[in-house]
Amino acid sequence: MFWLTEEQIRRYSRHIILPEVGGKGQRRLMVSKVLLVGLGGLGSPAALYLAAAGVGTLGLVDFDTVELSNLQRQVIHTTQDLGKPKVVSARETINAINPDVRVEQWPERISAANIREIIQDFDVVLDGTDNFATRFLLNDACVLMGKPLVYGAVFRFEGQVSVFLPKEGPCYRCFVPQMPPPGSVPSCQEAGVLGILPGIIGLIQATETLKLLLGIGKPLVGRLLLFDALEMEFQELRLRRDPLCPACGEESRIEELADYEFSCEVSAHRSGAS
Repeated sequence: MFWLTEEQIRRYSRHIILPEVGGKGQRRLMVSKVLLVGLGGLGSPAALYLAAAGVGTLGLVDFDTVELSNLQRQVIHTTQDLGKPKVVSARETINAINPDVRVEQWPERISAANIREIIQDFDVVLDGTDNFATRFLLNDACVLMGKPLVYGAVFRFEGQVSVFLPKEGPCYRCFVPQMPPPGSVPSCQEAGVLGILPGIIGLIQATETLKLLLGIGKPLVGRLLLFDALEMEFQELRLRRDPLCPACGEESRIEELADYEFSCEVSAHRSGAS
């Protein structure tokens, strides 16, 4: 148990006056740990708001550097950050927003060789990636290690969010049973995306993350939230747990993690939805 300082009480006052959060909930956030995999369009806004909310430790995983084309949507980086590793740029912005937050960083591609060590100490994993290979790997690791996975994806003017909670709902493989063959979908660069859209989806992911950490509300477990920016419409689809799923099914077959061949994800898959 620890007490909030006067400065922290002022900083988090709008949380503390919420009965669902209060001082106890804020202290819970301050000892929580969230891993963000990918600091692009989804991870950037999520990291900003999780830092502002006072999540105690943020883990940052991204092997890339900041490019000019990123700045249309990756709001944690600025023009002055061009050429910097994204984890460095993001850490600097997080520290400027909230010095209470401890930042751990991995400027590398997540893989079967390092994923267990990276995610083992985190309470929630937030998926800010844009390819099937990493999504499948994150899913399998989170299922094996019992970690909640907050999923998000964007395509042109559409986005989607769900929460994959081991033993309490379906996993990503229940939703997307098979990885598309390489070359079967357009490249990430060719697809395009409205710059604001990842901000909306990333903030919904951050909201779901805070709900999981605080133990409040109804998370998107077994539900897929779809957003269409052009029509300004939200839809919700039910996701069912597949009893034959190789990751979370009744006779799951995945015992060891493996790397998958890289393939960009640009389409909104609805396999397993109803």
